[in-house]
Amino acid sequence: MTLLLVLGGLVLLGLGGEFLVRGTVGLARRFGVSPLLAGLVIVGFGTSAPELVTSLQAALSGSPDISVGNVVGSNIANVLLILGISAIIIPLPIKPPAFYRDGFAMSMGALAALAGVLLGGFDRLSGILLGMMLLSYIIVAYLTDRDKNDDEAERHLHAEAQKPKTKRSLALLLLMTAGGIAAVIFGAQYLIEGAVTLARGMGISEAVIGLTVVAVGTSLPELVACTAAAIKKEPDVALGNIVGSSIYNIFGILGITAAIVPLGAPPEIARLDIWVLIGVTGLLMLFLRTGWTIHRWEGVIFTGAYAAYVGFQLAGAL
Repeated sequence: MTLLLVLGGLVLLGLGGEFLVRGTVGLARRFGVSPLLAGLVIVGFGTSAPELVTSLQAALSGSPDISVGNVVGSNIANVLLILGISAIIIPLPIKPPAFYRDGFAMSMGALAALAGVLLGGFDRLSGILLGMMLLSYIIVAYLTDRDKNDDEAERHLHAEAQKPKTKRSLALLLLMTAGGIAAVIFGAQYLIEGAVTLARGMGISEAVIGLTVVAVGTSLPELVACTAAAIKKEPDVALGNIVGSSIYNIFGILGITAAIVPLGAPPEIARLDIWVLIGVTGLLMLFLRTGWTIHRWEGVIFTGAYAAYVGFQLAGAL
Protein backbone atom coordinates (compact mmCIF):
# COMPACT_ATOMS: atom_id res chain seq x y z
CA MET A 1 0.00 0.00 0.00
CA THR A 2 2.83 2.40 0.88
CA LEU A 3 4.57 1.70 -2.43
CA LEU A 4 1.32 2.33 -4.32
CA LEU A 5 0.93 5.70 -2.57
CA VAL A 6 4.45 6.71 -3.57
CA LEU A 7 4.09 5.52 -7.17
CA GLY A 8 0.62 7.01 -7.51
CA GLY A 9 1.88 10.31 -6.14
CA LEU A 10 4.78 10.37 -8.60
CA VAL A 11 2.49 9.66 -11.56
CA LEU A 12 0.06 12.40 -10.55
CA LEU A 13 2.91 14.87 -9.99
CA GLY A 14 4.38 14.16 -13.41
CA LEU A 15 1.09 14.36 -15.29
CA GLY A 16 -0.17 17.28 -13.26
CA GLY A 17 2.97 19.32 -13.84
CA GLU A 18 2.81 18.75 -17.59
CA PHE A 19 -0.89 19.62 -17.88
CA LEU A 20 -0.38 22.68 -15.68
CA VAL A 21 2.42 24.02 -17.88
CA ARG A 22 0.55 23.30 -21.13
CA GLY A 23 -2.63 24.89 -19.84
CA THR A 24 -1.00 28.03 -18.46
CA VAL A 25 1.23 28.52 -21.51
CA GLY A 26 -1.84 28.13 -23.73
CA LEU A 27 -3.72 30.71 -21.67
CA ALA A 28 -0.74 33.06 -21.84
CA ARG A 29 -0.73 32.83 -25.63
CA ARG A 30 -4.47 33.48 -25.87
CA PHE A 31 -4.18 36.59 -23.69
CA GLY A 32 -1.16 37.94 -25.54
CA VAL A 33 1.46 37.43 -22.84
CA SER A 34 4.99 37.86 -24.17
CA PRO A 35 6.54 34.48 -25.14
CA LEU A 36 9.72 35.60 -23.38
CA LEU A 37 7.83 36.28 -20.14
CA ALA A 38 5.92 33.00 -20.50
CA GLY A 39 9.15 31.05 -21.01
CA LEU A 40 10.85 32.75 -18.08
CA VAL A 41 8.03 32.79 -15.51
CA ILE A 42 5.22 30.40 -16.46
CA VAL A 43 7.37 27.53 -17.66
CA GLY A 44 9.80 28.10 -14.78
CA PHE A 45 7.13 27.99 -12.09
CA GLY A 46 5.14 25.30 -13.86
CA THR A 47 7.97 22.79 -14.08
CA SER A 48 8.80 23.48 -10.43
CA ALA A 49 5.19 23.00 -9.30
CA PRO A 50 5.74 19.39 -8.11
CA GLU A 51 8.61 20.47 -5.84
CA LEU A 52 6.67 23.51 -4.56
CA VAL A 53 3.46 21.70 -3.69
CA THR A 54 5.33 18.72 -2.23
CA SER A 55 7.46 20.95 0.00
CA LEU A 56 4.40 22.89 1.17
CA GLN A 57 2.42 19.70 1.85
CA ALA A 58 5.32 18.24 3.82
CA ALA A 59 5.79 21.39 5.92
CA LEU A 60 2.08 21.82 6.62
CA SER A 61 1.69 18.15 7.57
CA GLY A 62 4.46 18.33 10.16
CA SER A 63 7.37 16.93 8.11
CA PRO A 64 9.56 20.00 7.47
CA ASP A 65 12.69 17.86 7.10
CA ILE A 66 11.22 16.48 3.87
CA SER A 67 10.73 20.04 2.60
CA VAL A 68 14.36 21.03 3.05
CA GLY A 69 15.58 17.63 1.89
CA ASN A 70 13.40 17.86 -1.21
CA VAL A 71 14.94 21.18 -2.31
CA VAL A 72 18.56 20.26 -1.55
CA GLY A 73 18.14 16.76 -2.97
CA SER A 74 16.39 18.02 -6.11
CA ASN A 75 19.23 20.40 -6.90
CA ILE A 76 21.80 17.65 -6.36
CA ALA A 77 19.77 15.33 -8.60
CA ASN A 78 19.38 18.08 -11.21
CA VAL A 79 23.13 18.37 -11.71
CA LEU A 80 24.45 14.88 -11.04
CA LEU A 81 21.62 12.70 -12.33
CA ILE A 82 19.61 14.65 -14.91
CA LEU A 83 22.41 16.71 -16.39
CA GLY A 84 24.67 13.66 -16.28
CA ILE A 85 22.22 11.54 -18.25
CA SER A 86 21.65 14.37 -20.74
CA ALA A 87 25.41 14.77 -21.30
CA ILE A 88 25.80 11.03 -21.88
CA ILE A 89 23.14 11.20 -24.59
CA ILE A 90 24.72 14.25 -26.25
CA PRO A 91 27.62 16.51 -25.21
CA LEU A 92 26.32 19.87 -24.04
CA PRO A 93 28.17 22.81 -25.62
CA ILE A 94 27.67 26.13 -23.87
CA LYS A 95 27.63 29.66 -25.25
CA PRO A 96 29.47 31.60 -22.52
CA PRO A 97 27.41 34.82 -22.57
CA ALA A 98 24.17 32.85 -22.28
CA PHE A 99 24.96 31.42 -18.84
CA TYR A 100 26.96 34.09 -17.03
CA ARG A 101 23.87 35.55 -15.36
CA ASP A 102 22.03 32.30 -14.64
CA GLY A 103 25.18 30.49 -13.56
CA PHE A 104 25.84 33.31 -11.10
CA ALA A 105 22.23 33.16 -9.83
CA MET A 106 22.47 29.38 -9.39
CA SER A 107 25.71 29.78 -7.41
CA MET A 108 24.16 32.48 -5.21
CA GLY A 109 21.20 30.19 -4.56
CA ALA A 110 23.48 27.41 -3.36
CA LEU A 111 25.31 29.85 -1.06
CA ALA A 112 21.97 31.16 0.28
CA ALA A 113 20.92 27.60 1.09
CA LEU A 114 24.27 27.02 2.83
CA ALA A 115 23.82 30.16 4.92
CA GLY A 116 20.31 29.14 5.97
CA VAL A 117 21.37 25.63 6.94
CA LEU A 118 24.40 26.83 8.92
CA LEU A 119 22.22 29.39 10.74
CA GLY A 120 19.85 26.63 11.84
CA GLY A 121 17.01 26.95 9.35
CA PHE A 122 14.81 29.28 7.34
CA ASP A 123 12.41 31.57 9.20
CA ARG A 124 9.67 33.65 7.58
CA LEU A 125 11.99 36.61 7.05
CA SER A 126 14.59 34.53 5.23
CA GLY A 127 11.82 32.96 3.17
CA ILE A 128 10.58 36.41 2.15
CA LEU A 129 14.13 37.48 1.29
CA LEU A 130 14.61 34.39 -0.89
CA GLY A 131 11.33 35.12 -2.65
CA MET A 132 12.41 38.73 -3.24
CA MET A 133 15.66 37.48 -4.73
CA LEU A 134 13.71 35.32 -7.17
CA LEU A 135 11.48 38.26 -8.10
CA SER A 136 14.56 40.43 -8.66
CA TYR A 137 16.12 37.73 -10.84
CA ILE A 138 12.95 37.45 -12.96
CA ILE A 139 12.70 41.23 -13.42
CA VAL A 140 16.37 41.61 -14.36
CA ALA A 141 16.25 38.60 -16.67
CA TYR A 142 13.13 39.80 -18.43
CA LEU A 143 14.36 43.38 -18.90
CA THR A 144 17.82 42.41 -20.12
CA ASP A 145 16.59 39.62 -22.41
CA ARG A 146 13.87 41.85 -23.87
CA ASP A 147 16.32 44.63 -24.63
CA LYS A 148 19.23 42.53 -25.87
CA ASN A 149 17.41 39.67 -27.64
CA ASP A 150 20.55 37.57 -27.11
CA ASP A 151 21.25 33.86 -26.64
CA GLU A 152 19.73 33.91 -23.16
CA ALA A 153 16.50 35.40 -24.51
CA GLU A 154 16.45 32.77 -27.25
CA ARG A 155 16.72 30.03 -24.63
CA HIS A 156 13.68 31.28 -22.70
CA LEU A 157 11.73 31.69 -25.95
CA HIS A 158 12.70 28.15 -26.87
CA ALA A 159 11.44 26.87 -23.51
CA GLU A 160 8.03 28.42 -24.19
CA ALA A 161 8.02 27.08 -27.76
CA GLN A 162 8.49 23.51 -26.52
CA LYS A 163 4.81 23.39 -25.61
CA PRO A 164 2.38 22.48 -28.43
CA LYS A 165 0.84 25.40 -30.31
CA THR A 166 -2.29 23.55 -31.39
CA LYS A 167 -5.50 25.56 -31.09
CA ARG A 168 -7.43 24.77 -27.94
CA SER A 169 -10.57 26.37 -26.61
CA LEU A 170 -10.44 28.63 -23.58
CA ALA A 171 -12.58 26.13 -21.64
CA LEU A 172 -10.17 23.27 -22.42
CA LEU A 173 -7.14 25.33 -21.39
CA LEU A 174 -8.82 26.28 -18.11
CA LEU A 175 -9.72 22.63 -17.55
CA MET A 176 -6.13 21.54 -18.24
CA THR A 177 -4.80 24.15 -15.81
CA ALA A 178 -7.28 23.26 -13.07
CA GLY A 179 -6.75 19.55 -13.62
CA GLY A 180 -2.99 20.00 -13.49
CA ILE A 181 -3.22 21.90 -10.21
CA ALA A 182 -5.50 19.24 -8.70
CA ALA A 183 -3.24 16.40 -9.85
CA VAL A 184 -0.14 18.08 -8.42
CA ILE A 185 -1.88 18.71 -5.08
CA PHE A 186 -3.19 15.16 -4.71
CA GLY A 187 0.05 13.69 -6.06
CA ALA A 188 2.07 15.60 -3.48
CA GLN A 189 -0.29 14.48 -0.72
CA TYR A 190 0.01 10.80 -1.70
CA LEU A 191 3.78 11.04 -2.14
CA ILE A 192 4.32 12.66 1.27
CA GLU A 193 2.00 10.21 3.01
CA GLY A 194 3.77 7.26 1.40
CA ALA A 195 7.25 8.70 1.98
CA VAL A 196 6.62 9.36 5.68
CA THR A 197 5.20 5.87 6.16
CA LEU A 198 8.16 4.40 4.28
CA ALA A 199 10.65 6.34 6.38
CA ARG A 200 9.08 5.28 9.65
CA GLY A 201 8.70 1.67 8.56
CA MET A 202 12.34 1.37 7.51
CA GLY A 203 13.73 3.45 10.36
CA ILE A 204 15.10 6.09 7.95
CA SER A 205 14.97 9.77 8.78
CA GLU A 206 12.50 11.91 6.88
CA ALA A 207 15.37 14.12 5.72
CA VAL A 208 17.00 11.17 3.92
CA ILE A 209 13.69 10.22 2.30
CA GLY A 210 13.30 13.83 1.18
CA LEU A 211 16.83 13.89 -0.22
CA THR A 212 16.38 10.70 -2.23
CA VAL A 213 12.90 9.33 -2.98
CA VAL A 214 10.98 12.62 -2.84
CA ALA A 215 13.72 14.65 -4.55
CA VAL A 216 14.04 12.28 -7.49
CA GLY A 217 10.28 11.92 -7.75
CA THR A 218 9.59 15.63 -7.92
CA SER A 219 12.46 16.05 -10.41
CA LEU A 220 10.89 13.63 -12.90
CA PRO A 221 9.44 16.45 -15.08
CA GLU A 222 12.92 17.92 -15.48
CA LEU A 223 14.36 14.46 -16.20
CA VAL A 224 11.82 13.83 -18.95
CA ALA A 225 12.21 17.33 -20.43
CA CYS A 226 16.00 17.27 -20.42
CA THR A 227 16.41 13.78 -21.85
CA ALA A 228 13.88 14.63 -24.56
CA ALA A 229 15.82 17.80 -25.39
CA ALA A 230 19.08 15.86 -25.50
CA ILE A 231 17.58 13.21 -27.80
CA LYS A 232 16.28 15.99 -30.08
CA LYS A 233 19.81 17.50 -30.07
CA GLU A 234 18.79 20.64 -28.20
CA PRO A 235 21.57 20.85 -25.57
CA ASP A 236 20.90 24.49 -24.67
CA VAL A 237 17.36 23.56 -23.61
CA ALA A 238 18.59 20.66 -21.47
CA LEU A 239 21.16 22.75 -19.60
CA GLY A 240 18.84 25.75 -19.36
CA ASN A 241 16.12 23.61 -17.75
CA ILE A 242 18.55 22.39 -15.09
CA VAL A 243 20.00 25.79 -14.25
CA GLY A 244 16.57 27.44 -14.21
CA SER A 245 15.04 24.70 -12.07
CA SER A 246 17.88 24.97 -9.55
CA ILE A 247 17.35 28.73 -9.27
CA TYR A 248 13.59 28.37 -8.76
CA ASN A 249 14.02 25.52 -6.26
CA ILE A 250 16.00 27.57 -3.75
CA PHE A 251 14.73 31.10 -4.23
CA GLY A 252 11.14 30.16 -5.05
CA ILE A 253 10.24 26.84 -3.46
CA LEU A 254 12.35 27.13 -0.32
CA GLY A 255 11.46 30.82 -0.04
CA ILE A 256 7.69 30.40 -0.42
CA THR A 257 7.58 27.37 1.89
CA ALA A 258 9.63 29.08 4.62
CA ALA A 259 7.53 32.26 4.35
CA ILE A 260 4.44 30.16 5.13
CA VAL A 261 5.92 27.59 7.53
CA PRO A 262 9.36 28.26 9.08
CA LEU A 263 11.75 25.39 8.41
CA GLY A 264 14.51 24.01 10.60
CA ALA A 265 17.74 22.64 9.17
CA PRO A 266 17.98 18.85 9.67
CA PRO A 267 21.34 17.84 11.23
CA GLU A 268 21.98 15.29 8.46
CA ILE A 269 21.76 17.99 5.81
CA ALA A 270 24.01 20.36 7.77
CA ARG A 271 26.65 17.63 8.16
CA LEU A 272 26.80 16.38 4.58
CA ASP A 273 24.21 17.22 1.98
CA ILE A 274 24.47 21.00 1.87
CA TRP A 275 28.21 20.57 1.28
CA VAL A 276 27.46 18.09 -1.50
CA LEU A 277 25.20 20.73 -3.06
CA ILE A 278 27.97 23.35 -2.86
CA GLY A 279 30.44 20.86 -4.32
CA VAL A 280 28.32 19.80 -7.29
CA THR A 281 27.40 23.42 -8.06
CA GLY A 282 31.08 24.36 -8.06
CA LEU A 283 31.92 21.31 -10.16
CA LEU A 284 29.30 22.29 -12.73
CA MET A 285 30.68 25.83 -12.93
CA LEU A 286 34.19 24.38 -13.36
CA PHE A 287 33.09 22.03 -16.15
CA LEU A 288 31.33 24.91 -17.88
CA ARG A 289 34.48 27.03 -17.79
CA THR A 290 36.80 24.27 -19.08
CA GLY A 291 36.05 24.19 -22.78
CA TRP A 292 32.44 25.38 -22.39
CA THR A 293 31.19 21.85 -23.02
CA ILE A 294 29.94 19.12 -20.71
CA HIS A 295 31.37 16.02 -22.37
CA ARG A 296 30.08 12.46 -22.18
CA TRP A 297 32.87 11.44 -19.80
CA GLU A 298 31.87 14.28 -17.50
CA GLY A 299 28.27 13.04 -17.68
CA VAL A 300 29.50 9.61 -16.61
CA ILE A 301 31.30 11.22 -13.65
CA PHE A 302 28.10 13.04 -12.66
CA THR A 303 25.86 9.95 -12.80
CA GLY A 304 28.45 7.78 -11.04
CA ALA A 305 28.78 10.38 -8.30
CA TYR A 306 24.99 10.45 -7.86
CA ALA A 307 24.81 6.66 -7.57
CA ALA A 308 27.54 6.78 -4.93
CA TYR A 309 25.78 9.61 -3.08
CA VAL A 310 22.42 7.79 -2.93
CA GLY A 311 24.13 4.53 -1.99
CA PHE A 312 25.97 6.27 0.84
CA GLN A 313 22.74 7.88 2.06
CA LEU A 314 20.78 4.63 2.15
CA ALA A 315 23.66 2.58 3.60
CA GLY A 316 24.10 5.07 6.41
CA ALA A 317 20.39 5.19 7.12
CA LEU A 318 19.72 1.45 7.27
